[in-house]
Amino acid sequence: MSSSKELYKKRKIEYDQLLQKQSKTSNRLSNLRLLVIAAGVAAAIFLYATKNYILLMAEVIVTLVLFIFLVAMHDKLIRNMKYSALLSKINEDSIKRCNGEWNQFSDDGREFIDQNHFYSYDLDIFGANSLFQLINTAKTFTGRQILKTLLTGYPTSVSDILQRQEAVKELSAKLSWRQRFQAEALMAENIMQNPEELFTWANKRNPFFLKPWVIHLAKLVPAVAVLLLLTAFLTEKVSYYIPAFMLVVQYILLAVNRKDYERNFLLAKKYGKDINVYYHMIKQFENEKFRSGYLNKLKSGMRNSKNETAFRQVEKLSKIVENLKSRSNAFYLVFNVLLLWDFHNMILLEKWKEKSGPFLKAWIEAIGNAEALASLSVLCFDNPDWAMPEIVVGQECIFEAKNMGHPLLTGHRVHNDLKIQPPVRTLLITGSNMSGKSTLLRSAGINLVLAYAGSPVCAEFFRASIMQIHTCMRISDNLGKSISSFYAELLRIKTIVMEAEEGKEVFYLLDEIFKGTNSIDRHLGAKVLIQKLCTTKSIGMVSTHDLELCDLEKKNKAVKNYHFQEYYKDNKIYFDYKLRPGASATRNAIYLMKLAGIDVEDVEKYENT
Repeated sequence: MSSSKELYKKRKIEYDQLLQKQSKTSNRLSNLRLLVIAAGVAAAIFLYATKNYILLMAEVIVTLVLFIFLVAMHDKLIRNMKYSALLSKINEDSIKRCNGEWNQFSDDGREFIDQNHFYSYDLDIFGANSLFQLINTAKTFTGRQILKTLLTGYPTSVSDILQRQEAVKELSAKLSWRQRFQAEALMAENIMQNPEELFTWANKRNPFFLKPWVIHLAKLVPAVAVLLLLTAFLTEKVSYYIPAFMLVVQYILLAVNRKDYERNFLLAKKYGKDINVYYHMIKQFENEKFRSGYLNKLKSGMRNSKNETAFRQVEKLSKIVENLKSRSNAFYLVFNVLLLWDFHNMILLEKWKEKSGPFLKAWIEAIGNAEALASLSVLCFDNPDWAMPEIVVGQECIFEAKNMGHPLLTGHRVHNDLKIQPPVRTLLITGSNMSGKSTLLRSAGINLVLAYAGSPVCAEFFRASIMQIHTCMRISDNLGKSISSFYAELLRIKTIVMEAEEGKEVFYLLDEIFKGTNSIDRHLGAKVLIQKLCTTKSIGMVSTHDLELCDLEKKNKAVKNYHFQEYYKDNKIYFDYKLRPGASATRNAIYLMKLAGIDVEDVEKYENT
């Protein structure tokens, strides 16, 4: 972590220095533009006064060309300055991540929070202080969605996980490329839009504008109209009525189906800025050389029907969309009627759609996949001591980790060894309040989520089977559906039992189950549930305060007891959060009440009544 942090600091300093140089150059260019205009105006006045009209025309042309050149240079420099500022900000955020200040990041994926998901709500995958907030560097709509899917979807293929692991390791070493790739996405002025409407538009054709006679007509009619206008203006051989009639005809041609192609133009303009961002991101991706099969597979799919590169095609679309901005110009109507410019733009768009429209979705999804993998590679780069998990196949469910910690506890992380392997199927975790039971369950779950996504995990060694993660930890009332927390808990547990009894391999994490009922029913219900789960192929952990449940270990080889314990010093309670074999033998509820300042009477008085 320290080495990556120092590298981020160094890169931030370099980009800040570059930004200062670019700012000075920008000021010089601004002054030079003013000087060119001032000198041009002065020279023009002098040449006009001395009646050197030929030189005057040449001087005006030279001044305009030079001014346009300087404007173009300045615009390019302004983009580069924004790019440098973004790269500096990326490294600043990376330093914050290393310092454990990642919970300040604005994008925490809160829109993905789903309390009914099998595990994401219980394991803090989305929302404040979440895994998504820690790792996400994706900025496109599709990239964020793909990362969300990687963190919430059921794993089905070991080969997919292994391919993602290979890609994550490779991207981890490509720090400069990853940051440039991220900066291109950040160049979007606003949050990037859902591209589904753009995909639909790209696949919707209007064959009328691809008919040869329409293409020829769009070229021939304006040429004839301009020729007639010039002839009528320069000679008396053609009446003004003829070119006027031609312009009326052209206006009528533009009026036919005008709403249809205007809808095309409006939607293209709506996504114009996003398309420009996609162009630069695709260019970055296609121009980079990769070794991993997964990344090269994504890259090889970035061709159209003519085997042309994706970034060249998206660049063409971006330029077409840029041309459409002139439609808001006050003089566009005259220009449009004279040259049938809307027809030309529609022909260009339809030609583009024919060649590349069906491929646009795949290209953007490839970029989204690269963003998601780049997000996971952040953990790999910042934590070189984390293990790349081993995915086990062809045997009974297993979960094994050495020195495993919770990846979100970046400040005070405690590591534990954990192993669940048949004949043991359920680890029964006991311990006093605040001792670390829930954190252990979440550590196992969130690391398994990372493993299935293709990421390294917070452990020295980690291996696991492919299983469906199910949790029952944060259950609350649903007043809208008139469901109590206890009944909601039963529904969640029912799903887990059904999945396990159907033969599916489930990894279950149950925290203080049946809290909403009396102690006798809670004990009996938990006992029956654990024994039922132990008869399936599934494995998992159950935390509880019911020490009576620890007797299950004596009767059932599939259950094994572990516990956390506390110690007291200077009238204070302390926890080491280390997992130990066996059942817990301590209680601390009354002591914690006293520490909180609650006046608690003699416990023995109540125990003896």
